Amino acid sequence: MEYRYLGRSGLKITEITYGNWLTHGSQVENDVATECVRAALDAGITTFDTADAYANGAAEEVLGAALKGQRRESLEIFTKVYWPVGPKGPNDTGLSRKHIMEGINGSLRRLQMDYVDLYQAHRFDYETPLEETIAAFGDIVRAGKALYIGVSEWTADQLREGQALARQAGFSLVSNQPQYSALWRVIEAEVVPASIELGMSQVVWSPMAQGVLSGKYLPGQPAPAGSRATDEHGGARTISGFMDEAVLANVQKLRPIAAELGLEMSQLAIAWVLQNENVATALVGASRPEQVAENVKASGVKIPAELMTAIDEALGSTVERDPAKTESPATRVA
Repeated sequence: MEYRYLGRSGLKITEITYGNWLTHGSQVENDVATECVRAALDAGITTFDTADAYANGAAEEVLGAALKGQRRESLEIFTKVYWPVGPKGPNDTGLSRKHIMEGINGSLRRLQMDYVDLYQAHRFDYETPLEETIAAFGDIVRAGKALYIGVSEWTADQLREGQALARQAGFSLVSNQPQYSALWRVIEAEVVPASIELGMSQVVWSPMAQGVLSGKYLPGQPAPAGSRATDEHGGARTISGFMDEAVLANVQKLRPIAAELGLEMSQLAIAWVLQNENVATALVGASRPEQVAENVKASGVKIPAELMTAIDEALGSTVERDPAKTESPATRVA
C-alpha cells in the first residue's frame, strides 16, 4: 500500500481509503462490516472515511467499534457534517455553527475517539454565511477535535472563497471530496486546476461508478442478484444514472485493457483515478472482506499513456464532463 500527501499538508494517507457509505449500519451486518475493516487493516489501509449522516450515525458507530483497540496514532480517520442527522429538525442539518459544533461532538462520541484527522463539509451550505462556517471549523481545529479541514463537492469558486477565508482564520482547507471515475470526470476542467492552485487534494468517491466499472452489469441483461442495482435501501437509486445500455456496452470494451495490465476491471477503475496526481486517495467500500483484498491491488499501478488513451476511446461519449454537474443542494433538506 502506497501513501500520498493530503493537499499541501504534511499528512500522509493511504492512496486507497476504506469508506463505509451505503454499507455499514445499513446494507451489511455489523459483524461482516467489522470483518471488512479488519481486512482493510490487514491489507495496509490506515485511512478510513465515514460521515454522521451515513445510516443516521450507525456507520460511525460500527467503524468506531471495529477500530477499537487499534493504535489511534497509526490511523487517519475522516468524517463529515452537513446532511440531516438525528430527528432531522431545522438545526440538524447544514453548516451553521450550531450544527457543526454539535456534529463534531456527536461524531467523536459515536467513533469513540478524541479527534478526527479530517473533518469535511459534506456539501456547500447556501443558507449559512461562509464566514460562519469557516470560523466554526477553525475553532474545531484549535480545540484539537479535528486536525485538518476539507470539503466535499464544492465548485472551483467555492473552493477559492473558502480557502481565502480559512487562511484568514489561521488554517487551510486541505481537500475536496468529489465523485470521480473514468465515467464521471466533471472535476477535471475547473475543480482540479483550482485545487492545485489552492494546495488541495481530491479524496474521490465512487471510483468504480457505483460498481458499473467492475463490468458485472451487462447490457441487455438483468442486474445480478444481491448487487447494488437491486438494493432497495438506496443502492439502486444511486447507481441508476450509470445503468444505461450505451454506458454498459462501452464499459465492456475495457476488458481487454484490464487483461493487458493483469488487472480485474474493478482494479483498473481504481488505478485509473489514481493516475491523476491531484487525487490523494480513492474511497473504496466493501460488503465482503475479500473485496478489500482485491481492491488494494490497484495501489501502485502505473497505466501507460497509450492505455489511458485506449480507455478514453473505449468509453467515448458516455463520459460525463460537464463542470456544472458539481453542485450542492440550493436549500437544506430536512
